[in-house]
Amino acid sequence: MSGRLRIVVGISGASGAALGVRVVELLTETDQCDIHLVVTHHAERTLLHEVGRNALSALASMATRHHADEDIGASIASGSFRTAGMIVAPCSIRTLSAIATSAASNLLVRAADVQLKERRRLVLLVRETPLHLGHLRAMTAATEIGAIIAPPVPAFYHKPASMTEVIDQTARRAIDLLDLDLHLPAHEWEGEDHVRDAVQR
Repeated sequence: MSGRLRIVVGISGASGAALGVRVVELLTETDQCDIHLVVTHHAERTLLHEVGRNALSALASMATRHHADEDIGASIASGSFRTAGMIVAPCSIRTLSAIATSAASNLLVRAADVQLKERRRLVLLVRETPLHLGHLRAMTAATEIGAIIAPPVPAFYHKPASMTEVIDQTARRAIDLLDLDLHLPAHEWEGEDHVRDAVQR
């Protein structure tokens, strides 16, 4: 692999499409990454509804390569195509379940399966609530084969003032979980002593 980091970003049809958009935006800002994007057909509809008419074309323009979800012969479908990891944001329960059972019927799931079999990092922003036992078992199964389950639960310790800040923090945390030196830090919890000192001032 060249000096640039190849990162796969998958967007599935769950609500929360803005999370995937922000992940791609942040990775683009580093100018260190080649972004391989795969968007499911259901995600295209969610992007249109939640983000806007031009969301998909804007994403495609930021990505190094936009792979069609039905292109099971794409580069990212092979373990010989070395990558630095993959983020699925958001990850629907359908996609989670397919990943957990290696049911690679589309490129997004196949690319995720490749990350797991090659022992690369796979971060799944599973977007569903409340959860029944079947959802929890799928999360457990995915974890057991190496995925990192990271539901997009907002952090409040940094006192976000807008939904944009919540989305940004969540996207940065997802990127952090790839464990790459991309200089895209999320807000860190600095401990109760820090908070206590600030209040006393």
